[in-house]
Amino acid sequence: MELSRKDFLKGAAGATGLLLLQPPTLALADESQTQAGMAMLIDVNKCISCWWCYASCKDYNMLPETIKPDPQSPPALSPHVWTTLHTVKKGEEWSSRKQACNHCTVAACVEVCPTGALSYNALGFVQYDKEKCSGCGYCTEFCPFHVPQLEANKISGVAIMDKCTFCKGRVTNGEQPACAAACTTDAIKYGERNELIQEGRERVVALRQSNPDAVLYGDKELGGLHVIYVLDDAPETYGLPADPQVPASATVRDLFRWCGIGATIAVIAGFGLNYLVARFKMARGEK
Repeated sequence: MELSRKDFLKGAAGATGLLLLQPPTLALADESQTQAGMAMLIDVNKCISCWWCYASCKDYNMLPETIKPDPQSPPALSPHVWTTLHTVKKGEEWSSRKQACNHCTVAACVEVCPTGALSYNALGFVQYDKEKCSGCGYCTEFCPFHVPQLEANKISGVAIMDKCTFCKGRVTNGEQPACAAACTTDAIKYGERNELIQEGRERVVALRQSNPDAVLYGDKELGGLHVIYVLDDAPETYGLPADPQVPASATVRDLFRWCGIGATIAVIAGFGLNYLVARFKMARGEK
């Protein structure tokens, strides 16, 4: 059977269409994930638990407001709470760590998102397009920090995710994230990630003169976080995993996704080979 050029082009176009319908997540990771870009440095030693970061986040993002939280029962992250404090009582004093999305360079949520709702911004943070969210819940399942939170519509039952957006509208216009701008003690510092890493290391060196437990968290974890912490104690004390990893099951999901893309490429190649064979036979006068 002779395969016409028109038939080949139609078949190849259809297969190419299937390829283009594959989720764009991994391509975005390759093109724009970066250890450089912008970041925030959080120093727990400078935090006074004033909750201004919490309030400013709610104000800028038009989230439901609440009264100043009690450090004994801080609000958990939710679709209406994108920034909170993880509080720790040491003796008679409370110590706090700002808690929100850590904007990983290698982010499990981005790797497993099937719709491209989560992707890497060229400035380094994990951006979120709520309109693309399917409510699948993969991001909530695979994030090692348990940051993304789902909320289901009581009428439709359709779920949607929400999390810190790194104040994309502000930072892409040269402004600070709302939480950093509101911080009164320099406990949250915004700037070039490379510079903040160096500053964080220097702060830890100074702290270790009197506190050997001081540590810089986020320098290398998950390819480098874009929210980095100067801690005066072990990461686990402040609710951070000592060695966060992208779960193996998330990697397997990506492998199968690429297997699907590879199969589609094979289909396109098959169309091309069939077309060339048909042309060769026709040139020799064969049927």
